[in-house]
Amino acid sequence: MVAPAALRTAYDRLRRHYRSRRTGPTPALVHAPHPYARAAGLITVVLFGAWLGLLVVGSVRTPVGPMDTSMTLRPSLSGGTKINVSPLGALTLDSHHAPIRLDVDVEQLDPVRAQALVKHPERLAGLQDEITQDVTDGTRELALRSCVAVVTGATALGLAVYRRPRRAVAAGGLALALLAASGASAFATWNPKSVLEPKFSGLLSSAPSVVGNARSIVSEFDVYQKELARLVTNVTKLYEATSTLPTYQPDPATMRVLHVSDIHLNPAAWEIIRSLVEQYRIDVIIDSGDTMDHGTAAENGFLDPISDLGAPYVWVRGNHDSQATQRYLENLDNVHVLDQGRAVTVAGLRVAGTGDPQFTPDRSVAPAGDDAERAAGAQLADALSRQRQAGTPVDIAVAHNPVAAQETDGEVPLVLAGHVHRRVTKLLPDGTRLKIEGSTGGGGLRALERDEPEKVHASVLYLDRDTRHLQAWDEITLGGLGLTTAEVSRHLPEENRPDAPSPSPSPTPPAGPSPSRSR
Repeated sequence: MVAPAALRTAYDRLRRHYRSRRTGPTPALVHAPHPYARAAGLITVVLFGAWLGLLVVGSVRTPVGPMDTSMTLRPSLSGGTKINVSPLGALTLDSHHAPIRLDVDVEQLDPVRAQALVKHPERLAGLQDEITQDVTDGTRELALRSCVAVVTGATALGLAVYRRPRRAVAAGGLALALLAASGASAFATWNPKSVLEPKFSGLLSSAPSVVGNARSIVSEFDVYQKELARLVTNVTKLYEATSTLPTYQPDPATMRVLHVSDIHLNPAAWEIIRSLVEQYRIDVIIDSGDTMDHGTAAENGFLDPISDLGAPYVWVRGNHDSQATQRYLENLDNVHVLDQGRAVTVAGLRVAGTGDPQFTPDRSVAPAGDDAERAAGAQLADALSRQRQAGTPVDIAVAHNPVAAQETDGEVPLVLAGHVHRRVTKLLPDGTRLKIEGSTGGGGLRALERDEPEKVHASVLYLDRDTRHLQAWDEITLGGLGLTTAEVSRHLPEENRPDAPSPSPSPTPPAGPSPSRSR
């Protein structure tokens, strides 16, 4: 006979067994989340909640001068400020480095306030101070609203996810701390000079063509002023000019050079170049080579539009351009072919260049490599030295390969190159500025083989007509094949910045033979 105690023990075990099958393991057997996993989950909730808060209630509508604007903080990996001027496009400023970006949307021009300025022009004298105060007030209100938005959003999402008030409050506090840290980072990295080098997109891509001589780059176009408030002032003028952009008259003190390279047999490049010549009133086009792809005689007809682009065309041979291509171009009207250091004066600008010593489509010849490029660059440098000794110094040198171009350091103020399909601008050790252009043909028709089309690159160089010194340059970037985006980025040499010290007279190179250099 089984003892009652044994029956009760067996009954208890059976009950626990079936209870565990219904409810799962006992709490003691449930593994608690790892601390790192809990922290990652909390951060995810905080970031997503803060973003939702900014999206819903984190914007401020505020008048700025004669305009109605909306200011918003957005999460960002790079920071900066973006000014959207509908329908003209946008301006992007590298104003700060922080995980937040300031978006300013210019919604409309208030006709009453704008008309008041027209009727009472004496008010313009105080407009800058008014706009500065408007921007300051708007930023202060935006900061307060953003704090409320991120705390509310993170707290609400934390409560929905965790269903615990303590966790929700912790999420809100962490969101506020992150916003404060981001604000401190933005304040510490704030760069008011970023307004000197804005990036333009949309119709505003036409705006940088308004440039005068070195002294008037800043004074004639308010985009290049010291503070964001004066930049916003200019939007009024841009609205008035919407139908006539670009509103520009050529400045006789400034020369405009269009630098193109690596077209690689893309016929769309000719229309792009023709449009830039018209928009920017280009004086000279300089092509640093690789206009063709295989260099065969059958491709030569592709070059015929060059004579009708509206500006003289200076060209050097690239490693995809054959001697047959060069001879064909030499017979075209309006084309100046440079090779072995030959120099020409075009539209008042002295240019010398050399062709690439290698023709890589010819598989029967082993590539000579960088040694051949350095030898070609040394030949160009010697030619530049002889030009200077003869009293006809060269303003711009051109070579296709940057390896060859770097050999001209110290012999010329500016040397242009291509070949690598990406932009590079740098000062060489002896003072020559090297500018490498990307592909104006978007990599050519071979770009169709890639998942993402290569972008189209060209640059407009502004030179003082008297000194031939580089004043500024605009880097123009267009979407590749099938894309319609456009961006223009303005750059100033260090010596042309408004806060730059007065430059000392540049040393004049000796008239005798150049010092020997290893090349």
